[in-house]
Amino acid sequence: MTLVGGVETGGSWCVCAVGSCAGEIVARQRLATTSPEETLAAIIDFFKQAPPVARIGVGSFGPVDLDPRSPTWGYVMATPKPGWEHASVARGLEQALDVKVSFETDVAAAAIGERRWGAGRGTGSLAYMTVGTGIGVGLLLGQEPWHGISHPEVGHVRVPHDRARDPFAGTCPYHGDCLEGLACGPALAARWGRPAEQLQADHPAWELEAEYLAAGLANLVFTVAPERIILGGGVLAAPGLLALVRARLEALLGGYIQSPLLAPGLERYLVAPALGDDAGVLGAIALACQHGEPENRSAPGLTR
Repeated sequence: MTLVGGVETGGSWCVCAVGSCAGEIVARQRLATTSPEETLAAIIDFFKQAPPVARIGVGSFGPVDLDPRSPTWGYVMATPKPGWEHASVARGLEQALDVKVSFETDVAAAAIGERRWGAGRGTGSLAYMTVGTGIGVGLLLGQEPWHGISHPEVGHVRVPHDRARDPFAGTCPYHGDCLEGLACGPALAARWGRPAEQLQADHPAWELEAEYLAAGLANLVFTVAPERIILGGGVLAAPGLLALVRARLEALLGGYIQSPLLAPGLERYLVAPALGDDAGVLGAIALACQHGEPENRSAPGLTR
């Protein structure tokens, strides 16, 4: 059985795994995200001790450079994560482990995993939004994640911000009250004085959170029109939040787009991840499998 590796790097934790292209994980480890040097050394050590792999897929927090023609391909770019700006992730792993690395954003990798094994199966286009330390979106349009001048940064779109209702200035160091600045986990904690997991189910935070997330998702539906949206991340663990977002998104769409995919209630359109907390690392494994499969090896611009 051919094995591949998967790495999900997050702002707080990284997950490394070895598995098969059938989705079976045979080895895994969770590591704290500290400095780039310490974290990458721990990832390298994991793979040196694990069963050998044919390729490694990496789903990284960003922003990241995904252009294989760029000298900084595989780097983390202008991130607010202290110490990680211009950290070389993919190239460092390739050099240390002598194996090809496929590199994507963490959310795009999760989208790939969910379409291969989870809630995105059968879709031709898929969006995966995660709401946690930040807000990110991976877009699958066809077989590959969508890239333009960069990967999508839907977390930084502008959404309506009624300052009379919500005077909070936002936490984004670049844009203040963009979607991420208003609705990510740290924004909830800063606005309400305690982390999201400590807010009661009837707290007014959740109606406001649903409003912001639905506004961001409505922009996504009207511009990209994906066949399905998966909404995950730590903030979505709040009981009832997904249902609130569905109801508000349906109201914002206003019946304008006529599609059987948008059945009343949006329960089959806006869904939770089927792979749960494993979406990211399984997606990284799926990314390695996808780029190692013969039909993809000669596709220009898609692999390294």
